[in-house]
Formats: sequence, C-alpha cells, structure tokens
Amino acid sequence: MSERTLAIIKPDAVKKHAIGDIIARYEKASLKPVAIRMMQFSMSTAEGFYAVHKARPFFQSLCSFMSSGPSVVLVLQGDNAIKKNRELMGATDPAKAEPGTIRKAHGTNIEFNAVHGSDSPETAKFEIAYFFPEMDLAE
Repeated sequence: MSERTLAIIKPDAVKKHAIGDIIARYEKASLKPVAIRMMQFSMSTAEGFYAVHKARPFFQSLCSFMSSGPSVVLVLQGDNAIKKNRELMGATDPAKAEPGTIRKAHGTNIEFNAVHGSDSPETAKFEIAYFFPEMDLAE
C-alpha cells in the first residue's frame, strides 16, 4: 500500500555532509521524495513539532538541538513507507542500531541520531501537514 511519511535529516547529519547518502538510501529503498526543503527550525517550530514529548525530560535539549542548525525535511512516498523508513533509520540509539542503517552509519548517540521518521499513519499526517501544505506535495 502506497503511503507517505515525514523524514527529517537532523542538524548533526547535515553538518556531517550526509544529506546525499541519506537521500540515496531512501531512493534505493523505493521511497520517493515528493517534497523536500532545507530549513532552520526556530525554537518555537521545534517545540510545536515535538509537543508530544513536552513532559519528557529530554524535551528542551531535543528542541535546542533541532534548532541548532539546518535540517532537511522530506515527505517520502512508497509502499509501506512508514515501516520501511523506520527499518532504514534503525534503533534510536545508534550504538544499538543494526549495521547498514542510517543511524548506525551517521548517528553519534541517542540524542544526535541523524534522522527522524514518523512512527504511525496518524503521526505522519500531522507531521507532513506541519511542514508542507498539500499543494506542495508532488505525485
């Protein structure tokens, strides 16, 4: 089933010049970018996007990190895109991620873990709309 998911190449991976490698991994896995933009999150943008984690102890450091430098925000489309992207990303902690995953290749630690991906169809819908109006999505 074709679906869409949001992916973010986080500031740590952008700083390491890993954008091309990460996008190539998406495309190799038949996840087609249908929207893409580089942007610098403001603190309020990060806080709004990660509001679901507001009560968690890592919320402020996550928002500070996400607003520390440019990120690349993408909408990926393909069969089982959410599950496929989650598998490509690997475990949140790069030390526990499988070899060949994006986080194993480009993540540093549980906080600086290179990428974000939607975890469910409901989350994907919210996250995509947060950054991209429907008219900005290619088919």
